[in-house]
Amino acid sequence: MIRARKIELLAPARNLECGIAAIDHGADAVYIGASKFGARAAAGNSLEDIATLVAHAHTYYARVYVALNTILTDVELEEAEQLIRELYRIGVDALIIQDMGILKLDLPPIPLHASTQTDNVTARKVGFLADAGFRQVVLARELSVREIRHIHESNPEVVLEVFVHGALCVSYSGRCYVSQASFGRSANRGACAQFCRLLFSLVDADGRTIVRNKHLLSLKDMNRMAHLEELLDAGVSSLKIEGRLKDLSYVKNVTAAYRQELDRILARRPEFVRASSGKATYTFRPQLNKSFSRGSTPYFPEDKNEEITSFDTPKSLGEEMGKVKEVRGNYLTVAGVKSFHNGDGACFLDEQGQLKGFRINRVDGNRLYPQEPVAVKPRTVLYRNFDQEFERLLSRRSAERKIGVDIRICDHPSGYALTFSDEDGNSVTVSLTQDKEKARTPQTENLRTQLSKLGNTVFEALSVEVGFSQNWFVPASRLAELRRQVTERLLAARQIHYRRELCRLPATRHPYPEDTLSYTGNVANDRARTFYLDHGVKEVSPAFEEQPVKEAVLMFCKHCLRHSMGWCPVWHKQSSPYREPFYLVGTDGKRFRLTFDCRLCLMKVSVG
Repeated sequence: MIRARKIELLAPARNLECGIAAIDHGADAVYIGASKFGARAAAGNSLEDIATLVAHAHTYYARVYVALNTILTDVELEEAEQLIRELYRIGVDALIIQDMGILKLDLPPIPLHASTQTDNVTARKVGFLADAGFRQVVLARELSVREIRHIHESNPEVVLEVFVHGALCVSYSGRCYVSQASFGRSANRGACAQFCRLLFSLVDADGRTIVRNKHLLSLKDMNRMAHLEELLDAGVSSLKIEGRLKDLSYVKNVTAAYRQELDRILARRPEFVRASSGKATYTFRPQLNKSFSRGSTPYFPEDKNEEITSFDTPKSLGEEMGKVKEVRGNYLTVAGVKSFHNGDGACFLDEQGQLKGFRINRVDGNRLYPQEPVAVKPRTVLYRNFDQEFERLLSRRSAERKIGVDIRICDHPSGYALTFSDEDGNSVTVSLTQDKEKARTPQTENLRTQLSKLGNTVFEALSVEVGFSQNWFVPASRLAELRRQVTERLLAARQIHYRRELCRLPATRHPYPEDTLSYTGNVANDRARTFYLDHGVKEVSPAFEEQPVKEAVLMFCKHCLRHSMGWCPVWHKQSSPYREPFYLVGTDGKRFRLTFDCRLCLMKVSVG
């Protein structure tokens, strides 16, 4: 008999509030940053807040992962080791890391997950990391379902994690150095300057402008809702939502949307089971187009170059609502099938392709009254990027997650016994010593009703069995006290019986897939260097942050501007009418040279 595979929905948490909301809205696990060493420096959290989140998550047998996925300097390693020990002490389930120097520290038995920053694109690399002791590996976003399946078939015991929703880095994660080179802000140190969201012109070797002032490196946001089942069949066990800088409403809406779709799949696929307990119910209908999005793309699930770019704007457009019909005085009329609300935010792309926005003061049918005059022309497409009514729903408590229990009350010689058995096999019985008194009217339905009232607890009654030998009367106050005691003890039992995974790193010297490491190996400390030397690497260069490399490739991109222009020699079988090399020129005049590696399907960005 094949054992069912646990499937994890992994949600982001900017802070404690977002983390609790993610759990309540159906996440099986949450990832969050600690006070330091996370790849989102602006999303740090205290040990006290993380401990509170851990307790809440473990109630539902959900997990908490802490991202410590920056590269570290020698002077930071001791502090990182102390932080890891504290995270282990408060019950954190795993660490997401990039720096191999961490494996050379004196670590507690906490599982390690290999961040996508470690450039996990091949079966050999994933196998190496698994043999080194990593329990879970986050794959590069650029991989197709076919490539993911190959990695899984080559490493069937490795838990594979993939991103399914959220912002896309245009460069392979962990291999982007342009922010460091241009602004002294390292993406590998948690301080990305969002270079890829800036304006550029595309210029050819003769100085001719091909495209002027567009966001040529800005990608749409990932949305793989339609590909979840394919990913599960390919061997993925953890489905990750991006967004450790996103707000509370984003976490609630996106987590709920993916929870509902994943539950539909699990309901018809018994070989997959969810990785935590409890069922969430919502006071709203999740809608992905209501949350921040630059437009959506599945990226490369079928190994084909989809339309993935967002050249006009790196900001959120929101949902398409209709077209401007006419503009009159202080209002404009809209032809569309969706309705705006008072207080909504709307936006449009003007004739120059620039994003413009305005707040709607009042709505009267298809007439919109902006707070300020808006220069918009008829037939312009309008988008809603802030839905006042939807945000109001999400600003309140919008979900409730309950753990199912079977309840049984029976009598015994000296009184009564109440048993709660939860969906995970935990069972608690509490006895009540009470002189028995026969009831004048049938009590079974009343007992079922009273015992089902679990109120604000995390439990809900799936069934209530009354196993009395006679029609006994139990005072409501005694029944309520008995119910309270059982509920508290079952909650405590769940915490005690929570199975925390422990992992000691093996002592290994198996060969690394490469025998030399350039600056792209991101080695910033001696312990990381020793790790690679111990695993057969003969030459280890320092990280770009430690020693900048002249004429280095600063970005490695699956996104290709030659393809976007229709000039890909592989896909379009057509050559460019412009002479290469091409250059990206920023609004500050800085130039970046583009080279194209068709064999690897890569566009490389270097200083021009």
